[in-house]
Formats: sequence, structure tokens, C-alpha cells
Amino acid sequence: MGSQVELWLDSGIRSGQDVLKAIALGARGTMIGRPHLYGLGAFGGAGVTRCLEILAKELDVSMAFCGHTDIRAVGRDILHPDSIPH
Repeated sequence: MGSQVELWLDSGIRSGQDVLKAIALGARGTMIGRPHLYGLGAFGGAGVTRCLEILAKELDVSMAFCGHTDIRAVGRDILHPDSIPH
């Protein structure tokens, strides 16, 4: 699709690692549904906030493991070659 289409992933995002993989595969961004609803159900608004904090921390740690500090620098090079769909 290249730069002709802006791709957003809206399914299956459960962790910061999922966000990182989606970005590495070319998504412009991701949406989360279930994780923040779990937080809401368990702890109300504070649970949603905590859920987002956890996702952000997981993303930061995952990027650091891959040698990145800026999400804009993430590309397919962080993925194992056998895991990339053809």
C-alpha cells in the first residue's frame, strides 16, 4: 500500500508489544478496545488511566529491547523474518 493508504489496526491489541508489531508492519496507529474496558470494569476511570499507562510502559520497554526510543523510527527490521506475512 505504501504511502497511498493510511492503515490503522483495530483488532487484537492487548499489549504494548502488539502495538509495536503493528507499527513495525506499517500501521499508522492502533486502537484498543478490550484492555481499557477491562480497566473501566475493574476500577472505573482510574482503571482506564492505569491500563493506558501499562500499555505505554510496555511499548517503551519493547522499543528499548529493539534499540529504539522513537516510535517513528520503528520498521520491519525489528521483526523476525519468518514472522512477516508475505
